[in-house]
Amino acid sequence: MEDEPEPTQAESAPTKTDEDMCPSCREGVQGEKSSWIRCDACKVWFHWACVGDGSDLESINKWFCGPCMTEKPSRVMTFKVPARKSSRKRTQLDYANLNAGVESDPSRWLRVIQSKLIKDDNFRRMKGADVGLEWLENDETAMREPIVVENPEGLRMKMPSPEFSVQDVADEVGHETPVEVIDVASQSNSPGWTLGRWAEYYNTEPSKRDKIRNVISLEISGTKLADQVLPPRLVRELDWVEKFWPSTRKGKGHAYPKVQLYCLMGVASAWTDWHVDFAGSSVYYHILRGCKVFYFIRPTPANLQAYERWSGTEMQSNVWLGDMVDEVVKVTLHAGNTMIIPTGWIHAVHTPVDSLVFGGNFLHSYNIATQLKVIDIEKATHVPKKFRFPLFVKLCWYVGDKYLRDLKSKEEFPPRVLDSLEALAHFLVSESQAMERGTEVAKREAKENVPSDRVKDAPALARELRWRVRLAAGATSDDEDLGRPVQTNMVNGHKRKRSPASAAVGVQFRNFQPKGWDVVNELPRESDERVVNIHRPKTSDIWEREWMEWNKESEDQAQEERATVEKTRDVMIKVRKTENGVERQRIERVMEKWVWKAESSKPEGDFQDVEMKPIEDAPLGCEVTKEEEQGTEVDVISPLETTQAMEVAA
Repeated sequence: MEDEPEPTQAESAPTKTDEDMCPSCREGVQGEKSSWIRCDACKVWFHWACVGDGSDLESINKWFCGPCMTEKPSRVMTFKVPARKSSRKRTQLDYANLNAGVESDPSRWLRVIQSKLIKDDNFRRMKGADVGLEWLENDETAMREPIVVENPEGLRMKMPSPEFSVQDVADEVGHETPVEVIDVASQSNSPGWTLGRWAEYYNTEPSKRDKIRNVISLEISGTKLADQVLPPRLVRELDWVEKFWPSTRKGKGHAYPKVQLYCLMGVASAWTDWHVDFAGSSVYYHILRGCKVFYFIRPTPANLQAYERWSGTEMQSNVWLGDMVDEVVKVTLHAGNTMIIPTGWIHAVHTPVDSLVFGGNFLHSYNIATQLKVIDIEKATHVPKKFRFPLFVKLCWYVGDKYLRDLKSKEEFPPRVLDSLEALAHFLVSESQAMERGTEVAKREAKENVPSDRVKDAPALARELRWRVRLAAGATSDDEDLGRPVQTNMVNGHKRKRSPASAAVGVQFRNFQPKGWDVVNELPRESDERVVNIHRPKTSDIWEREWMEWNKESEDQAQEERATVEKTRDVMIKVRKTENGVERQRIERVMEKWVWKAESSKPEGDFQDVEMKPIEDAPLGCEVTKEEEQGTEVDVISPLETTQAMEVAA
């Protein structure tokens, strides 16, 4: 989607603009306090006048507050790399001063493009019927780069007829409806416009138009026109708002993310400067009338870093972003074409002729990490709340809640989704940490973003989601036994039992360091031995159920068979300090080995090691955890061994 221009850092303020104080505010500090900087570790905002060392704020790339640098001395402030300068002779252009709103030639960037190396695209052209969830699940390259569908047949979307006009838009939505109009020359909003006035301007002869203008943010949900527009099938199958936002909390009278249905209207020579759609959201884009030319930059880490340096600074008004990245690719769309733009692609848009477009934004579960990276860029460049994805954090909680319930019910997901969900879980854990350890402002903001109708204990949900995602991906996240083998592998999106050859593979988590214990005490092992009269396990299928009842022993004095029971008991106690108090864990393992001495031959039936793990009632305030091993093949043995393992973390 075309996006509205982002204001510069000088014009915008961080999320917490309502607060005049920062954590380092103190009496006697002089200087301008409208400039803020955020610690890249704890994410807390500070006045630059309170914490700065006199450096130019615009030149800083990474910055850490004093407590975070003390906590980890390797953290140091870094500066942005200056834009590469070339000795080649360049055409001198009179660029507009966007910050001051100074008028200039709206076609200046089109002249700049003439001297630049622009590659033609080799993006995939697909049939509408092939663009569905099946494509995404079976093709690893799906939704990695834009696709073009030249004929909408098979997309299972609905659009107005090709004869539909801008005048019809005004009639359907309402002539008095306010609309944000962009002055292309200054890339700034022109106030006071209605749809009726816009329709008059659009229908004016091009030579009589006073300026080149553009409408790129008219959301039509809830209007009569919305009944004539339905996104493509794939979009509806992926869209987080469609799938996870409660249906009872949509529609008239409810606040929810309205980003699915946009009407874009531009006149010839309109230009929308480089941008990434809010929250890195993906886009569907259908040309009803006219033509559009897209210029794309792939969202590699280096390109996104260049975009972050460029966005919201004075470079935005006088530097061609294409000079700071690896390549720029051009795509031309004509009437009837539909394009789907994946997560995070940087793009600019030129309108060669008067055009009418319908499109929309959507978040999905196949590239959450990049979506969150764009969120970080928006925060770093101080994009105002007005231009961000509405209710983004609350939507993430709804998504996390649903996936947690699915994982609990053993639903399986492709590895690509599981990788994305780990990024989501990490984000939600960071939101939980803001509730628990942030400033009062951060705590309040984080709590307000939690949907209380679905999420009752946000920190618990976030941490359990992280644990279950790692477990579903084939590893244990138990910080007590990180050396245990990977439990499962994923093959074509399905789990399989691990083979003995893979049993020695250790578990590794990137960027994950388990928290250690301050004191670990292993009590002396207790052992005893006794002899009981009891029959062997029977051949029937119910023998396992009989022996799963740990505290029940069916001793029969009339039995001639006698079993020797060797019992051992190990207890380990662990203690560590936390920010809020103390954590204590008691792990008890009881092992019983039953051997029938009088056997003359092997008993009937096959017997297996049976690990019995009852979870006893824990006192109030204790957390009970159960350790499981699934999919493990065991050797058949003659004696029957039973093991009881109980872990109680207090």
